[in-house]
Amino acid sequence: MIELVTTIPPDGPRAGPPPPGRPLAGPVPADPLPPLPHPLTGLPGIRPARPRLWLVETDAHRDSAVRYASLVLDADELLRSEEFRRPADRATYLCAHVGLRRLLGAHLGLAPRGVTMGRAPCPCCGEPHGRPVLPDGRLHFSLSHCEGLSLIAVAGTPVGVDIERVPAPHTVAEAAEVLHPAEAAELAALAPGLRPAAFARVWTRKEAYLKGLGVGLGADPAADYVGSGALPAAPAGWLLADVTVPDGHHAAVALRA
Repeated sequence: MIELVTTIPPDGPRAGPPPPGRPLAGPVPADPLPPLPHPLTGLPGIRPARPRLWLVETDAHRDSAVRYASLVLDADELLRSEEFRRPADRATYLCAHVGLRRLLGAHLGLAPRGVTMGRAPCPCCGEPHGRPVLPDGRLHFSLSHCEGLSLIAVAGTPVGVDIERVPAPHTVAEAAEVLHPAEAAELAALAPGLRPAAFARVWTRKEAYLKGLGVGLGADPAADYVGSGALPAAPAGWLLADVTVPDGHHAAVALRA
């Protein structure tokens, strides 16, 4: 079982990983989101340190998302969906955003299209392009998608999620230089066939944390150590866990403690 851990992060890139943190819980399951018109009733309340995670499979939601998109999404989302050139990418976008609005609406007691979302100030520059937020701050959420799958988190404190396909070996070789030095060393020490999955663990953990902060990849991915092994290492003040998703993918969730 993968444990959820909290650790004290390095002040900057350094040669070795931080000491292990206190184990809390993990791994985190993601519930399959039922497609429309299935109602979302009886959702459990959001508990501290326990984000609720939902997995949206494009193949299961494609038809209903296309059919109901104009009734669920706002004008900006509909316009954005038309910008995707590949039908598969457009379908995944529609499924993800229809699913997110359904979940937020169900938790808030609103019609999905009545949910108003904005952007928090960026922690780096103060401009309004930080993580997506609800105006009253009652709930926090995060959304990530790759081709065919989307992952949604709803939580009581700032949260970030990321889901990715396990990359090809050449991608790992090209991208390893942007990792924390200790993470890059861990990958280099593995047999070549094990590196893609290890890289996916590192990258999804790192993106989930940076999305939770609200800076995304505008921050230096090498600055914080999250680890490539079975146990994630969370920066101070955050909880970090891997998420159970279909084979060939990795996912992670980061939650502010």
